[in-house]
Amino acid sequence: MPENVRTKAIAVVGAQWGDEGKGKVVDYLASSFDFTARYAGGHNAGHTVIFGDRRYVLQLVPSGILRPDKKAIIGAGAVVDPAALVGELDNLKRSGIDVRGRLFLSNRAHLIFPYHREMDKASEAALGVAKIGTTSRGIGPAYEDKMARRGIRVCEMLEPECFRAKLERVIAEKDAVSRAAYGHPLDPSGVLEQYLELAAHIRGLVTDTAVLLNGALDRGQTVLFEGAQGTMLDIDHGTYPFVTSSSATSGGAATGLGVAPTRITGVLGVTKAYTTRVGSGPFPTEMHGSDAEAVRARGNEFGAVTGRPRRCGWLDLAVLRYAKMINGIDSLAVTKLDVFDEQPEIKICTGYRLRGAPITEMPPDVETVSQVEPEYRTLPGWQKSTAGIRDVRDLPVAARDYLNFISDDLQVEIGMISTGPERDATIVPRGTKLASWI
Repeated sequence: MPENVRTKAIAVVGAQWGDEGKGKVVDYLASSFDFTARYAGGHNAGHTVIFGDRRYVLQLVPSGILRPDKKAIIGAGAVVDPAALVGELDNLKRSGIDVRGRLFLSNRAHLIFPYHREMDKASEAALGVAKIGTTSRGIGPAYEDKMARRGIRVCEMLEPECFRAKLERVIAEKDAVSRAAYGHPLDPSGVLEQYLELAAHIRGLVTDTAVLLNGALDRGQTVLFEGAQGTMLDIDHGTYPFVTSSSATSGGAATGLGVAPTRITGVLGVTKAYTTRVGSGPFPTEMHGSDAEAVRARGNEFGAVTGRPRRCGWLDLAVLRYAKMINGIDSLAVTKLDVFDEQPEIKICTGYRLRGAPITEMPPDVETVSQVEPEYRTLPGWQKSTAGIRDVRDLPVAARDYLNFISDDLQVEIGMISTGPERDATIVPRGTKLASWI
């Protein structure tokens, strides 16, 4: 391939607090890419994909695996609970999805252990009303160990003697910490044997995925980088400390997969037509009462992994402007437009005021974010069904006006519109960057 030609490598990122519908978007796009590569997070991130009469909930495996003959990667930036991964693979196998020779796991990815889950639950309980609202699946404690340089990686699980020595040392240390901090002893029984058995199940997936991915790009193959969670949950740029423990923004694709930033040729941001967030933390445009209940019911806003009801709010353009800047978003996918089909009027946040004065930057601290006052514009609803529409010209005029308002304010194209959970309930307007990517 000529040196001055860059092969197609697109990052898909959440532009809000996660749960934007990235799973469906990635699944839709995956048919146009050779690889889908997950670069961050763990099995706390549920991606739901529906086609035909089948519904798939994927937690760690990239949703592109549902496309026959396409390949998928779980990168070094992810944290992996091998029991959850094996369970997910078994579910796929029962659904007729064969991943052999198509799914690859980084040998450098860090492992989640039962003691991570125990410490996650103990930490949340100790925080009381100040709890973060984690899924208690051990994600944060596993990333803590990674950064403290005491984590255990996939490659080490494949070497039994090395694995045994490291695991015994870490469990002794963790037990002492847990007893001192939370008064909670850890139960290490059976962990070594369980993980050695799991190692036998995943051994065939493990490889140096950075070498695999860079080689694919060098050969001109195309890659879809799949993010988890969303911009406002990013460990560095989100509403800290009510965030996840990894890099959920587009920059995480480079660090989490071992590819150069210059490899990324485009960024697709994903947003709902409204806003949701799960767990604790500030939420300036949060709805209350009947509005929230109606949107939650129509949008089925319950966690794909936990089943927890999501907090619902009006679309926040201040958040989306920030996400556009942080990620370098070239195109925006708007999901769940149909949830507003019955709404007579739709509010949209155009900016914030703080103590009466307009602000143009996203505050860095949650105390300030909690004090901002959203400025709203009210647009007329369309009160017609958009469910399943596949051509932008068939959308009601008020729905198109709503989308145009978003696009004009953000100065970014609307490259995809989702009008239902099904794979084909999707609009990709002609002439957009996204259309050229697929």
